[in-house]
Amino acid sequence: MTNAEFADAQVLSEASPALDDAWVRELARERYGIEGEMKPLTGERDRNYRLERATDGARFMLKISHPAETALVADFQTQALLHLATTDPGLPVQRIVPTREGAASFICDPGDGLPRVVRLFSYLPGLPLPEAPRTPRQQQNLARMLARLDLALAGFEHPAGELPLPWDLQRADSVRGLLAHIAEPERRALAAAALDRFERDARPVLRTLPAQPIHNDFNIYNLLVDPADTDRIAAILDFGDMVRAPCINDLAVAAAYQAGTGDDPLAAIVPLVAAYHAVRPLSTAEAGVLFDLITARLVMVVAISGWRAARYPENAPYLLRNNPLSWARLQACERVGSAAATAAFRRALKL
Repeated sequence: MTNAEFADAQVLSEASPALDDAWVRELARERYGIEGEMKPLTGERDRNYRLERATDGARFMLKISHPAETALVADFQTQALLHLATTDPGLPVQRIVPTREGAASFICDPGDGLPRVVRLFSYLPGLPLPEAPRTPRQQQNLARMLARLDLALAGFEHPAGELPLPWDLQRADSVRGLLAHIAEPERRALAAAALDRFERDARPVLRTLPAQPIHNDFNIYNLLVDPADTDRIAAILDFGDMVRAPCINDLAVAAAYQAGTGDDPLAAIVPLVAAYHAVRPLSTAEAGVLFDLITARLVMVVAISGWRAARYPENAPYLLRNNPLSWARLQACERVGSAAATAAFRRALKL
């Protein structure tokens, strides 16, 4: 995906049109037989609703995709969840709830001439991870859960996996054109240096590493924990950024959200990487590019979210929720440097 193609990515550059609540309620009743309370949920791209069935209180999540998202891309996510239900039924991921006719998804037009893909998912309860106390055991469980997810997705393939995706870490340099939106010269230079290192040192190696469909957004905002045991991961949410990519990218995304902001930003990352390695062992080459992938992901967060917030100020609080912390993490990681970080990873993994 080139800079120009990135800027034209409608799923990111155009807000999803609002839908009439009465129309959504009727859709749920007609296609799924569900009537009851409906609550809109926040989402980056799609229109999401929590449904609570009046007859028994059962909860579901209705997802009406962004009209710019193709049926092929939506099917990628759908088929991945169906695959996981077979390969690892114990994984805490949403299940597809079929329509009355047994369909996993369908296409509808709310009357504006813009067809959308509709799906209904089981609703997973839990406490958002950012609201829970953080512990080493919780971080280890997070890493093990991600490794387990990656193992369960191995062998799954879908034609949409090769399509360009704005959040695809293996194409992190596609956000370079967005750095112009960063007002502070020091921050802009910091981000550019991380992308330079990604292009020079990581991208050539990525082509040689094991690749498969990955979640690609295993961040703390997409995880729920058990309120009664906040060390236990209760739900993995949002498969909307799935892509076929080197498996190490999944770990890099998760690690980027664990980086510290002080003198030792790797203090939480190294145990996370070790816990992942215990379930899905990493190669020397994978460990060698991990730090550069982590910093590239942090650049993507600040670049994409900053650009989108400037376009859609009404959604800025949601879009920028990771920005200040991501800048602090990037600055802290750059103070450590790639060589020292990679040496720390290899020592921890005995590689």
